[in-house]
Amino acid sequence: MRRTAVPLLLVVLLAGCGGSGKKSPESGTLGAFLDRPGPDVAVVAGTSDYAVGELRVTFLVVDRQARLISKPRARLLVGTSLDSRPLLETTARLEPIGIPGQSEAAAGGARSIYVARFRLTKPGKYVFVAEPAGAEIQAFGNLQVSRRPSAPAVGARAIPSRTPTLASTHGDLAALTTAEPPDRSLLRYSIADSLAAHVPFVVVFATPKFCTSRTCGPVVDVVQVVQRRFPVVRFIHVEIYQDNNPAQGRNRWVKEWHLPSEPWVFVVGRDGRIKARFEASVSVAELAAAVRTVT
Repeated sequence: MRRTAVPLLLVVLLAGCGGSGKKSPESGTLGAFLDRPGPDVAVVAGTSDYAVGELRVTFLVVDRQARLISKPRARLLVGTSLDSRPLLETTARLEPIGIPGQSEAAAGGARSIYVARFRLTKPGKYVFVAEPAGAEIQAFGNLQVSRRPSAPAVGARAIPSRTPTLASTHGDLAALTTAEPPDRSLLRYSIADSLAAHVPFVVVFATPKFCTSRTCGPVVDVVQVVQRRFPVVRFIHVEIYQDNNPAQGRNRWVKEWHLPSEPWVFVVGRDGRIKARFEASVSVAELAAAVRTVT
């Protein structure tokens, strides 16, 4: 189910761009920034469900020798095309994938990922250029921004899905989770019951065993660590596939939440509205900061 993120067209487009000097730096365009010294590469995108408002964009930068670039920060410029001047400039910061020293690496051996947050007020196609600080390499990505996201937006009411629990399955762990060892503490409550009880909760949709990006297990690890910090908040894990079998397709709860990819994490307040949402990898620091707002 996880959508992979390096469009072939984008790779072809950038194959001959590095350091070409086709645009003068004085032009102030994204293309001119892309022509700074060093090779140009396509980003490996981690997120894709974007809508007008606050965006959280995650990506990897990988050089032409397949080495991950892991500088702590990257300068990020966003515009409507390579020929346009930037609409905004911000900083992407490197965040760990999962729990350092505990979680497995994501696909490609990635243990960290760049995260940027910024606001766009109009739907449409955008491009961005990122340059990790201290590295002579530029990375190019694109964003398709819709009027509304596919997955539930911040501020929307959480869908009252009657997700399975230890009680409803009579303790059948194999029916509830593919995590090894089983994440029992995340299997006690359903989304519907938590909404009815008017308690804050966190729900993670993920399949640790079958996740092609290999970020699901690390994300569940993050959720378990954050759970220990907030005992008054409920934490829930929901698998992705019917009967935990990819051949049977997505289960009804994933369909009810209209999730276009996985993993996903949502933070829901006592009022039943979504306060934060995280597509793909999320760090302990990011999730803990969001959960703190609902305690």
